[in-house]
Amino acid sequence: MAFCAKCGASLNEGAAFCPSCGAPAGSTPPATTPPPATAAPMTSNVAAALSYLLGFITGIIFLVIEPYRRDPFVRFHAFQSIFLSAVVVIISIVWSTVFGALFFASFGILWSLLALIWVVLRIAFFVVWLFMMYKAYNNDKFQLPFIGPIAAKQASA
Repeated sequence: MAFCAKCGASLNEGAAFCPSCGAPAGSTPPATTPPPATAAPMTSNVAAALSYLLGFITGIIFLVIEPYRRDPFVRFHAFQSIFLSAVVVIISIVWSTVFGALFFASFGILWSLLALIWVVLRIAFFVVWLFMMYKAYNNDKFQLPFIGPIAAKQASA
């Protein structure tokens, strides 16, 4: 027994058209649509660059999610991102303490100088952050001084 290529209804022998939908009986079946493609994981360089995006948060995320937690390149950059974020937080806390002490000790006279130094430090941290994202995206395993070797040791463990 023949079936309609369009709607799947059964056709009588010698029928020229489908009684259900009216499609010609000799028509070719519609092309089958391919199954939806599964999303391919990101490449290592993109994942490593994104591990710097939100510091601690994305560094930890890329150490936990499955295809990347086993990739040594992504692990290195995720650890380095976490350690870089920790250094920025520690320096911010220390600077706030020093800034407050010097501000009160100088009765506010050094305020503009201290504020300028703080702005320069923040811009330097931002430039380092962008530089590390750029290096990771270009598949460079660039190690920052002091924290880079610690990140490499953690990534290989």
